[in-house]
Order: sequence, then C-alpha cells, then structure tokens
Amino acid sequence: MTGNLFSLIHSRFPDDPEIPFLIGSDGAVLSYATLLERSGRLANLFRSLGVVPGDRVAIQAEKSVDSLLVYLATLRAGAVHLPLNPAYTAPEVAYFLADAEPALFVGDPARAGSARAEPIQAMVEAERAQPGEFDEVPSDPDDLAAILYTSGTTGRSKGAMLTHGNLASNAETLREAWRFTAADTLLHALPIFHTHGLFVASNVTLLAAASMLFLPTFEAGEVIRLLPRATAMMGVPTFYTRLLARPDFTREAAAHVRLFVSGSAPLSAETHQEFKARTGHAILERYGMTETNMNTSNPYDGPRVPGSVGPPLPGVELRIADPATGAALPKGEVGVIEVRGPNVFQGYWRMPEKTAEEFRPDGYFVTGDMGRVDEAGYVHIVGRARDVVISGGLNVYPAEVEAAVEALPGVAECAVIGVPHPDFGEAVVAVITARPGTSPQESAIRSALGDSLAAFKRPKRVILADALPRNAMGKVQKNVLRSRHSGLFRAP
Repeated sequence: MTGNLFSLIHSRFPDDPEIPFLIGSDGAVLSYATLLERSGRLANLFRSLGVVPGDRVAIQAEKSVDSLLVYLATLRAGAVHLPLNPAYTAPEVAYFLADAEPALFVGDPARAGSARAEPIQAMVEAERAQPGEFDEVPSDPDDLAAILYTSGTTGRSKGAMLTHGNLASNAETLREAWRFTAADTLLHALPIFHTHGLFVASNVTLLAAASMLFLPTFEAGEVIRLLPRATAMMGVPTFYTRLLARPDFTREAAAHVRLFVSGSAPLSAETHQEFKARTGHAILERYGMTETNMNTSNPYDGPRVPGSVGPPLPGVELRIADPATGAALPKGEVGVIEVRGPNVFQGYWRMPEKTAEEFRPDGYFVTGDMGRVDEAGYVHIVGRARDVVISGGLNVYPAEVEAAVEALPGVAECAVIGVPHPDFGEAVVAVITARPGTSPQESAIRSALGDSLAAFKRPKRVILADALPRNAMGKVQKNVLRSRHSGLFRAP
C-alpha cells in the first residue's frame, strides 16, 4: 500500500462492499462498492482530461454525493483537491483560480477565467463512459492531497497545503479517540468545502468503514427526524443552539446517539450545560484549524469541561508561548498556542516568506490563537491574537468577557470587540443577541458585570443586535463588527 490516503481508505472497506457508506436525505444509498466504482470512473475521466499527479482540481459546487466523489477521485488520481465555498463570488473565485492554477475547475465556466471548467452535471454525465477500475496513483505521505484557502478575514487568503500523511494521521487519531467503528452512523449536516465536514467527518467515517446520513444543509427539523437513526453527530455551535430552541428536541430524540461533537467556533459553557441538562449528553468540544486539522479534544472517557477544548490529541505537541519572544510559558499563563505534529500542514501555497513567519525554528506552528493550559492539561482558548483588546494598556481577552456576559439572564450570545477610543486607545464593546421573549438592557448588563469582571474588562458599551454576523462555519466575523461599530466613540 502506498501513502495515498485513498489506498488507506480502501484497505478499511467492509468485508461486504454493499454496506451503505452514504444515505441521502431522500433515502438514496451509496454503497462502498459504488463509491469505489464511481470514484474510479471520475479518476479515469480526470486522466482523460489531462490531469496528472500533482495537478490541482478545484471544485465549487453545492454539497452533494457527486461533489464528495470528486474529492475521493482526486485523491485516487494523485491530484490535489481544492474545494471552494459555493458562496464565493466570481471575483473571489478568480483570485483562487489564478493563485492555484488548477488543471481542472469543476464549477460554473463563467467563473473560471482562463482555467479549464466543467459543470458538475457534465462531469457526472461524462463519468458514465469511463471504466470503473482505477489503480490509485502511488503517493508519498508528504505529497500534497489538498489545498484549503483560509477565510482571509485579514489580508490576502492563503492556501494551506495539506498532505496525504497529514489527513491520514489525523483521521486515524480521531477515529481512535472518538471510538468510531463500523457500527456507527454519522449524521453529516456540515459543508464539505471545509476541514470539519470534509476531512474530520468524511475521513473518520471512511477509516471506520462506518455509514453516514448525508444532509445537504443543516435544518433542525430534519436533524431531529434523523437522530434516532444516528449514533454520532458533528456540528458547529449554532447547530446545537438551534436544536435547543426547539421543544421537539428532547432527551428521547437524542437517546440513540452516543457522541455529539462541536468545533469550528467556540461553544459557550451555557450551551454545553443546557444541552447536557436537556439530553443527558455532554458535547465533546475539540480544537482545530485549516492548517493543522485537529489539535486537541475533550476525552471520550473522562470529564468534558465546558469552555475547554481538552488536552492535545495523541501525537500532537502543544505549548503556550510568549507571542513576542516564543518563550514557553508555564501552566495557567495566557499566551499564543503553538503546535507541532504529523497533523500540521506543509506551509502556504506559493508563500514561502509567510510560511517562514508562521513557524518557530524548532518546527512549532504559531496558530495565532491565544490560550492557556490548566493544571489538568486541558486547553482553554481565550481568543485570536488579533482579537485581543488593549484598553488603557491592559490586555482584555474576549472569551472571558463573553462568558461573563452570556451567563446573564436574557443573553443568548455575545461577541466582544475592541473599537477605537480617544482616551483608552481601544474600548471593550459587547454585541449581544437576546433570548426569545427577553429584552436585556445595556445598563443592567454593565451593572451586573461589576461582580465578575475588573473595571478595565467591563464593556463600555453593550449593543443589542438581531444576529451576529457569521461565516459559513458559524464563526463570528469580528472584523465585520469592528468595522460596523468603529465610530462608536468618535467625537460628534
């Protein structure tokens, strides 16, 4: 067997290849045998179109069985998978295609520019004329398997280069850590242009020879209907808050599920506690990023601590360092999270200088996330380095303030940002949403925080919003909030 990730996946196929791998929301079934045949047809089609090992295959398409098969066929062909968010506009797509120079773009030809383009429907039609037999291209574990572009909230988007070895090692680690077996059925409602839905959910399922219920999007009613058929679910925090908002999400609805996983954005301690009270399940929160796959996880067996992302996964080295000097800090102190291990990417596509900036000389990747490690070895994230508010020369970590605000009556969610202030440099501002049927008041919130936060940490303004701006993976877009409220303290 080569280092090609698909070769590892293939070696784990169930003894009976007719076992379902994927069950669509319409009841359509894709067996492991059909997965093998159709991905082989697509790999042969790619070859006929001139795709050679190392070429990039970009795809911008809605979540579907076909778009997932494009990923698997790309692995088999030894090419590099480049998934793009379907929400990206034509100018955004043009940037990614010009930067990555794919040999093939599966998507709207109108967005392709000079890249060769094939609509996914045409690919599916053309696939039928190809043979289903295909020998995986031998790959080294260090060969590229995928390029995922970062969200680009600050500056130019960067293409994180992930190898076959990166993806295989992390999926295998998670399969073992989360006890996935062939008896599992994963409820999959995540997008598949992102690490969480594509690599964590899909690869773990495949390496366990398990099955998954494959939903095109998250819809709470449909998830509740299907939960009795699932043994596991992976989601972002908004999935869980939306489920909790429904009276038909009951302990009985969740009784068949053995594991709920949350990631891609911080899960509030309040949501964690409310979910456990409602269902009896403690959500397992983990921490990862585009460049590293998963770094830490609360344990399957053992305490799942609200507000923590758990200890480092096996094989992952993690330390807290002084952002300026890189010196390691002791337990309990806040610093930048740095990681090293087989999960960590090779670097940024065609950005050697940026890659060099993000790695320490001893190989640790500087994540840009600020956190601390407690005495039990659990990691607590306090925010992105760029989100730290410096008010009057003192550091304020948003996660601490957000947790205090979200613990108050009537507050559903809170995002803390820093905005320009004439006296303090930056002022702490909390943007909140209200729980249904409540109307939290700014003065009451600011007063209530006097018992839990030092004066310099307390928000100088509390703004009630209908909703917080989020990206496709549920992360609050604090850059949007900062821009929206930048003139809050400006002199009239």
